[in-house]
Amino acid sequence: MREYLQLFLRFLRQPRTVGAIAPSSRVLAREMVDGLDLNAARHIVELGPGTGAFTRELVERVGSDVRLLAIELEPEFAKQVRQKWPAVDCVCGSAAELASITSARGIDSVDHIISGLPFASLPRDVTRQVLEGIERVLRPGGTFTTFQYVNAYGLPPAVAFRHDLDHRFASTSSRKLVLQNLPPAWVLRWTRSLPPGVRHS
Repeated sequence: MREYLQLFLRFLRQPRTVGAIAPSSRVLAREMVDGLDLNAARHIVELGPGTGAFTRELVERVGSDVRLLAIELEPEFAKQVRQKWPAVDCVCGSAAELASITSARGIDSVDHIISGLPFASLPRDVTRQVLEGIERVLRPGGTFTTFQYVNAYGLPPAVAFRHDLDHRFASTSSRKLVLQNLPPAWVLRWTRSLPPGVRHS
């Protein structure tokens, strides 16, 4: 209840950057992580962890040799993530700075990126910068996973966002509907295409 109240109050103050009225459910968190090849991963990035629903799921599943990096704009949320999961390198900053943040940490490529960012409500320039950063750091064969609420899925900004990702990664997303969330949401995942003739082992 504390997390619900905290997120709702921050949504009222900053709806464009928080974007959700309630924390993501455990079911949604599981679907965001299910199907990822975490055993072979070296670097995983989470954008906008918020109260940490997806962070918790990642921490419980990955091995000690996997490096988890989280980027959170809200200082209070970033502080909470650090306190709950000290092993997570949580940066208080903008996801638009993804490429520079990973570069400063000596991370040349990322295996999986999971996002809780409210792309539908972010300024267009910010969304463009975030996607350009993802395109720069995500390795061929790597995945980008996000979600869209069902009530916004068919709106022009949401449709344009999906088309943009299809073009950038030369692939279409997989999708799965999660009803056990407030509101229900589609989990979307893109796998970045490998160069012609290359197979990822």
